[in-house]
Formats: sequence, C-alpha cells, structure tokens
Amino acid sequence: MFNLRDLFQWDRFITPSIIKFFYLLAVAIAVLYGLSVLLMGLGMMPVSPLGGLAMIISSVIGTLVAIIAIRIAAEFVLITFRINEHLGALRNRME
Repeated sequence: MFNLRDLFQWDRFITPSIIKFFYLLAVAIAVLYGLSVLLMGLGMMPVSPLGGLAMIISSVIGTLVAIIAIRIAAEFVLITFRINEHLGALRNRME
C-alpha cells in the first residue's frame, strides 16, 4: 500500500496500489447497471415480451463485455507502470 508521505513525493507511483480499488468499483457499477437494465427488461415483459427478452439478453451480454473491458483497461494501466519499472531497472544496470 502507500503512505501519506507518498502523496507528496514523486519517488514512487501510487496508481498501481490503488488500481485494484478502481477496478472493483467499476465492476460494481457495471453489475449494478446491468441489474437495473435486467429489471427494466423484466418489467417490460408484460408490455412487449420480445422487447423485454431482448433487453434482458443485452443486459447480460453488455455486463459481461463491460467487465472484460474494465479488466483490460486496468491491466493496460498496470502493464504501463510495470514497463516503466523494468526500464528503470535496465537503466540502473547499465550505469
């Protein structure tokens, strides 16, 4: 984790430490949004069964796609910081 001191010094990045929190927050938001669309689809079933079914299916698929996209974005951020760490280690080894 990071200390309060790390917020005011630029020796260490804090993003890799807190990216997991943002990942879980984004997944929770995607799941809640998917559940709300699913419930709207269930509520729409008496009015338009085909439309409600399409809404239910699209909410499930959309939620899964959103979770995968969030994971890819989080891993991209972590990979960027990991590349920076490896380049720093190579630079230190060359000096």
